[in-house]
Amino acid sequence: MLTKADDFPIHQTPEPIAFSGTDRNFYDRYFFNGYTREGEVFFAAALGVYPHLNIMDASFCVIVDGVQRNIHASRFLNMERLDTHVGPISIEVVEPLQCLRVRVADNEYGITADLTFHGRAPALKEPRFTRRNGPRLLMDLTRMTQNGDWEGWIEIKDTRIEVTRDAFIGTRDRSWGVRPVGAQDAQPMVPPMPFQFYWLWAPLNFEDRITLFHVNDDEHGEPWNLSGVICPLGRDAKPEEMDRVRSELQFASGSRHAKSASIFFENRKGDKTRIDLTAKWNFYMMGLGYGHPEWSHGAHKGDNALGYEEFRLADIKDYAPPHLHIQAFVKAEMTLPDGSTREGAGILEQMIIGPHAPSGFKDILDPAK
Repeated sequence: MLTKADDFPIHQTPEPIAFSGTDRNFYDRYFFNGYTREGEVFFAAALGVYPHLNIMDASFCVIVDGVQRNIHASRFLNMERLDTHVGPISIEVVEPLQCLRVRVADNEYGITADLTFHGRAPALKEPRFTRRNGPRLLMDLTRMTQNGDWEGWIEIKDTRIEVTRDAFIGTRDRSWGVRPVGAQDAQPMVPPMPFQFYWLWAPLNFEDRITLFHVNDDEHGEPWNLSGVICPLGRDAKPEEMDRVRSELQFASGSRHAKSASIFFENRKGDKTRIDLTAKWNFYMMGLGYGHPEWSHGAHKGDNALGYEEFRLADIKDYAPPHLHIQAFVKAEMTLPDGSTREGAGILEQMIIGPHAPSGFKDILDPAK
């Protein structure tokens, strides 16, 4: 099966590009978010390719005046992975590793957009994520993350929001590999293994630099994937990977969502940097398909399917799925080794399910006290 991609020198195996190894859970995904520095406007977009399911899906979300609006789209891939559009949502790589364009064309829900991302710093490759559930591969993926600024516009039912590079910053990532997508496996693992996942991810934007932190912990609080990076601005800037990284969370009572957090970096010289985060409000990742009961990643929705929902953030009172997985918009204060400080903004993504001894969690969804 030859496709457009086969005319580019990008092959990694003797197979055509349409065939991605043997694991049916292989995926290839774009993610974007953007926001004003005080969080008055927030938007996010994603597009996922699932070659062995022959499905492509996408979402676009926008938060204004405390209301989250989500557009979902899905279609048959037809093995053409370079046709990165689903319904009204499309992604264009303008300049690899530097500039990408996200568009939402006219649709019945009255949300349209034309947005261009520009990198403020180089794209950063995160450590490879590999996790098994007994003998079965659960995750095996690579991701790159890049902070940037935005220009363009968003329209919500004829109300136009101008997006300018001096006012809107954000993050994009690209990930590819294996993780659960589409329908669940009909045959469960034996013996049964309780699901546990502790995940924090914090890309932050400051005036003169960016930072990136993430951690995956096991139930004992031991990290199986951990990284911290500080990088000055500019496409040729050199990122500094931290030698020691840790975090502390203060949870909102009765939930598994953080009200504040502190990130601690130490480089190889022993210089210490502290970043304190204060959560302002939550973006619910179900808007991008994460844990969505109907629009989950790779779900078979038929060809050219389109969906929508909206809700007020203040009306979400629980933290159970599909509201467990969030990106909290945060204000950040960085204290550098010389004692000087920087103010910034970003997100603290959180997906915490199952036991986690340092947090006091003992069951699948018991809340913080």
